[in-house]
Amino acid sequence: MADKIICIVEDKPDLREGMSMMVQFTDGYELGGSYANAEEAMEKIPGIVPDAVLMDINLPGASGIACVTSLKAMFPQMLFLMCTAYEDNDKIFDSLKAGASGYILKTEGPARIMEALGDMLEGGSPMSSNIARKVVASFVSMGKDNQLIETLSDREKMVLEQLAKGLIGKEVADALQISGGTVRKHVQNIYKKLHVNTRVEAVNLYLKR
Repeated sequence: MADKIICIVEDKPDLREGMSMMVQFTDGYELGGSYANAEEAMEKIPGIVPDAVLMDINLPGASGIACVTSLKAMFPQMLFLMCTAYEDNDKIFDSLKAGASGYILKTEGPARIMEALGDMLEGGSPMSSNIARKVVASFVSMGKDNQLIETLSDREKMVLEQLAKGLIGKEVADALQISGGTVRKHVQNIYKKLHVNTRVEAVNLYLKR
C-alpha cells in the first residue's frame, strides 16, 4: 500500500520541524511539504494533493481556517486535522464548518497528534477530550434553544422571523398585516417564553435553533 502523503502548515519553525520529523519517522507516511503560512500552503498544496494536512489555526496573514475553506473547496476528499493551542468555541466550530475532520490541542504532545492523524485517515474524527466536551455541550445547548423556540405560537414565530430579518415594529406590522399594538404584545410574549430581555437575545436564539 502506498504511503499516505502528509503536509504541515505551522508558523513556528521549531514546531514545524518537530512535526515534520514525526511524519518522516512514522511508517506509512511521507512528508509532502511543510509551510509557514496559509498563503504558501494554498499555492503549493494543490500541486501535491496530500491525503491529509496538519493545520495550525493562528497563522500570519490568512488563518488556518481560511486555508482549510479554500483547499477543501478544491479537494473535497482532502483531510484536515487542526493542531492548535486554542480551545475557543468559535474557532472550534469555524474549523469544523470549514471542513476539518479533527481538532487536537498541541499540548497533548507529538504521540497523540500522530495517533489522531492515523485515526482520521482511517475514517475517524479525532478530538481532544475537552474539545469533544465543548462540542457536546454546544449541541445540548442548541437542543434547549430549540425546545424554547417550539413553545412559541405560529404567529409569534412569524413575528420573530421578521425581527430576525432586521425589520422594526411598524415594518413587522405591515409585513404581517397586523397592528403595531399586536406586534408589541407578541414581542412581550416571545421575550417571556424565551427568557430573554432584548430583541438581540431573542433573534440569536432563533437563528441558532
